[in-house]
Amino acid sequence: QVQLVESGGGLVQPGGSLRLSCAASRISFSFYTMGWYRQAPGKQRELVATITSDYGIKYTDSVKGRFTVSRDNAKNTVYLQMNSLKPEDTAVYYCNADHSLSHTYYWGQGTQVTVSS
Repeated sequence: QVQLVESGGGLVQPGGSLRLSCAASRISFSFYTMGWYRQAPGKQRELVATITSDYGIKYTDSVKGRFTVSRDNAKNTVYLQMNSLKPEDTAVYYCNADHSLSHTYYWGQGTQVTVSS
């Protein structure tokens, strides 16, 4: 069965950095748009960043200039480098895989990111 496993979350002070990873298994990774979403307590899940199969990238406005999404197709892994973290970035971060043609999609289990002094 398809698995998306996120890692790299944790507690960090404002202004700090974290790097999230999402390792995918049992999918043809290179054919998927990979995305990072987040959900803060009491709020809806929101898109953070996506990277398509041909490396097209989009970010939500609030993270532009601070976050960088990348992928390594050889390792079936997508990354989210998060710099200059703010308390409002606190959320559970989820990895998503969306097939570029069929739009079959999968979710990871999430990893907690907490930005606090």
